[in-house]
Amino acid sequence: MSQKGAINATVQIVKNGPYKVSGNLPMTRQTISTNAAGESVKWVAGPTIPTPEQYSLCRCGQSASKPFCDGSHKGTGFDGTETARRKPYRDQAKVMRGPAMSLTDAESLCAFARFCDPHGQVWNLVNQTDNPAASKQFVREAGDCPSGRLVAWDNASGLAIEPTFEPSIGLIEDPAKGCSGPVWLRGGVQVIGADGFKYEVRNRATLCRCGASQNKPFCDGTHAAIKFSDKQ
Repeated sequence: MSQKGAINATVQIVKNGPYKVSGNLPMTRQTISTNAAGESVKWVAGPTIPTPEQYSLCRCGQSASKPFCDGSHKGTGFDGTETARRKPYRDQAKVMRGPAMSLTDAESLCAFARFCDPHGQVWNLVNQTDNPAASKQFVREAGDCPSGRLVAWDNASGLAIEPTFEPSIGLIEDPAKGCSGPVWLRGGVQVIGADGFKYEVRNRATLCRCGASQNKPFCDGTHAAIKFSDKQ
């Protein structure tokens, strides 16, 4: 599940502080678009947000300059202790094997984007992957999961079926739930813990920016429950 990513593209976690982003990573807003039934069906990209080669993103959720850090964490007593498991994804994920493809699922990484729900849910679609239409939906739903909780695998080759991303950052917006979501790392960006630990480099990962996740540094969907917003 590792991905090479961009040379020098890193997110360094500051102890009880922000995410220090290096490597000239472009950043855009990524909005969850829903259908008439309220189901997540499409990502809509906004314009690129101007950034320098290096910048710091708010992790405590209290900055008045969101998404950027303004030092608010220093006065709020923010506890950014990293509590997420540090095992590789494949060691955390459950496997569901279908006729032509399989699904791996690491539930603790869920960012509550809900692309897994349409068409009977991705966990049921895996059992229909010998059907071309169901197979197409299965691959799309697994690939649209921003956190990489869900990954589709081709049984014949044993390879993961991943969307193609250039190394970049997305700031997730979720109008259907009336909230802003996590920092979406795409294309293989190295995350380095406050203690220097290098997390597994993945094609998709979501980092908490509301300050309330119980699975830091990763998002656990709490932003939706607390109606986090990065609007000033």
